[in-house]
Amino acid sequence: MHNSDLEAYREKLKCNFPQIQECFEDFVQDAIRNLSNKGIDDYLSGASLICMIGRGWEPVSIYLEEMPEMANQLGEEILEIVSKSVWDMSRSPNGKAIPPFMMCLPEASRRLGTLEQMQHFFEILEEMVDETTTSVHGHHKTHSSQGFLVLLEHVPYLLSQLSLEGFKNWVEYGTRNYKTHPERQKDYFSLQSADSKAMLQRERHGTLFMDNDRQLDMYLRGLWEDESYFVPYSLGFDELRKPVPYYDALGIRVPDVYDERNGVSGIDRYRVTIAHIAGHRKWTSVLVADNLSPFQRIAAEHLEDSRIEYLMLKEYPGMRKLLLALHPVPVEGDCDNEKESCIRHRLAMLSRAILDENHGYKNEYVLASVEKFYQAMSESDSSTEAMRDIAISFVARTRLQSDQLPKMHFENTEVDYRDDNRHMWIFIEENDEAEDFEHREKKAEQLETDGLPPRHYPEWDYKTNTFKPDWVTLYESVHPSTNSADIDAILDKHKALAKLLKAILDSLKPQQKVRVRYQEEGSELDLDVAIRSLIDYKCGAQPDPRINMSHENDGRDIAVMLLLDLSASLNDKPEGSDQTILELSQEAVSLLAWTIEQLGDKYAIAGFHSDTRHNVRYYHLKGYSEHFDDAVKGRLAAMDAGFSTRMGGAIRHASHYLEAQKADKKLMLILTDGEPSDIDVDDEQYLISDTKKAIDELSSKGMSSYCISLDKKADDYIQDIFGNQYTVIDHVDRLPEQLPKLFMSLTK
Repeated sequence: MHNSDLEAYREKLKCNFPQIQECFEDFVQDAIRNLSNKGIDDYLSGASLICMIGRGWEPVSIYLEEMPEMANQLGEEILEIVSKSVWDMSRSPNGKAIPPFMMCLPEASRRLGTLEQMQHFFEILEEMVDETTTSVHGHHKTHSSQGFLVLLEHVPYLLSQLSLEGFKNWVEYGTRNYKTHPERQKDYFSLQSADSKAMLQRERHGTLFMDNDRQLDMYLRGLWEDESYFVPYSLGFDELRKPVPYYDALGIRVPDVYDERNGVSGIDRYRVTIAHIAGHRKWTSVLVADNLSPFQRIAAEHLEDSRIEYLMLKEYPGMRKLLLALHPVPVEGDCDNEKESCIRHRLAMLSRAILDENHGYKNEYVLASVEKFYQAMSESDSSTEAMRDIAISFVARTRLQSDQLPKMHFENTEVDYRDDNRHMWIFIEENDEAEDFEHREKKAEQLETDGLPPRHYPEWDYKTNTFKPDWVTLYESVHPSTNSADIDAILDKHKALAKLLKAILDSLKPQQKVRVRYQEEGSELDLDVAIRSLIDYKCGAQPDPRINMSHENDGRDIAVMLLLDLSASLNDKPEGSDQTILELSQEAVSLLAWTIEQLGDKYAIAGFHSDTRHNVRYYHLKGYSEHFDDAVKGRLAAMDAGFSTRMGGAIRHASHYLEAQKADKKLMLILTDGEPSDIDVDDEQYLISDTKKAIDELSSKGMSSYCISLDKKADDYIQDIFGNQYTVIDHVDRLPEQLPKLFMSLTK
């Protein structure tokens, strides 16, 4: 290291203890090996803060020596967490505990292994200190915690014997029983009292991950050829949802302790969990979640888990004994479908039946699905997609109205060595569900080549005044793409129109800010409220703390779905035009997309056509998460027309995406050149009534609709469907001009 660099680092460290300066170069060299440039800055800032607490050079030296390696292991966020904790401790009566606190951290970090675990560790200590630091008259803290100092001295031993949950329980017992008895408190936390040793023995159970991490790492790398890292977590800190194993971009998440269960040791439970997750990483492919119901998804997960275990056993048949011991054995008939949801019970039976040939179940649907499973596995180990298809069939054949009941049967249904399968799913629209971590980059490529599983929708029969359930089968995909320059040429062709539209657009954009008063935090003081609060205070009344105000844009909050009829009639040329209706629609939609993009509204574009109720095709042209870029332009340029106009199912499917958007106003624009029709329907009124019903469903969910019809005969039927929410454009050649203007008038 150059002397100039070393001096630059010295200047950043605001600490002049000679003992620190003597070793400073060694400290910095270690920091450079372990930390980023920002990390080094945070490291020196943290040391400077500890130097200012006035507790001598020793805490600073410990921090400088130990923190680089800790930060390398846990993440650089730990630097600020530790320095702030030390600073807070120095401002309390427990300042004497700073050196032992600092000295216990390296071993604690090695035992706990993750930043999350360390944060839980700090929470335990903070709660213990708060409870055992005594006060005078219940206000000013004056006496330090008698147990904290001795607890810190025993932290390395305690963490070598207990899981973090066990450590938490042991500390809480001592705090709860001895917080007002300082001497007995010291005996407990120094492991001298009988109940302290008894509690330690009670909490000391199971196989600790950190005692076996090297062995398990070799198991993962050697047998499964997987280079992932392990990230342990504790079971004692999530009160809302029991944590389960999973993997993500950071590594494989496993519990920090496993007890023996059903004759299976803790270490073997770790091996089973790791093997299951490694199997997913090796054999599971990603599925698109949007078209599947929650029940279909959970069924697909169960079947994919069974497939992974089938493949595991092909390679390592000796694991069957462990799986049979750990997999629950649901009893047929235990779930009362009159009083509770039995979906998990049925799936657990199916999973057990696949694993155990001596299952003894009689349920015909379970047996049929087991047969389908093995038939699929005989075909080159099958696939995740095949499991999804079996799952959809199983749910369709076994679903009951009671599956929707809030009370769900959980007895003997949890397979706790399995992970939560978050890695299986991606979503077309980012706003639909939780993020899809490491597979998001593969999303576009996959959707371009793979169709999605069919979606089934009901259809309204006006003669019987009832729905036909699952009557329409809809397939969706991303529209094929071609040369985006074709759309750029269209926009260039309509440059003059775009200039006119731009002037209108400027009037629609948010022009002013709205003042929001009565804020506890804001951008400026609300003088009237502040004066009134001051008067209240002077008069002895409780003042209003909301003395600030902020400003918000008085803006638009609109989500739009543009649904295009792509039926064969769009290939016709309107009278007096040398362009087809499809070409004119293409120009109009391109200009509309450009218009909405300028406004900044959320919008999506989709098209549809049909070939009987069994084959409604739905094409994504632009998603809500996309911009009007070359990819979208390429799809618009490739727009094609064919077949018929079964509109109701397409509207219902489009509403699925529109409803998921967060916006004050949600509008579906439907562009069509004719009435709803299909080749398998002779009754003209039938599909008109169904489309009307789909529009009513849209309205009941708080979404509005508007139809732009290019059909000169639309007056015969369009009001029956859309009421007054429609416009008929007689001169189709003017569509490129009229469509953007119409949109802007609808969304003023």
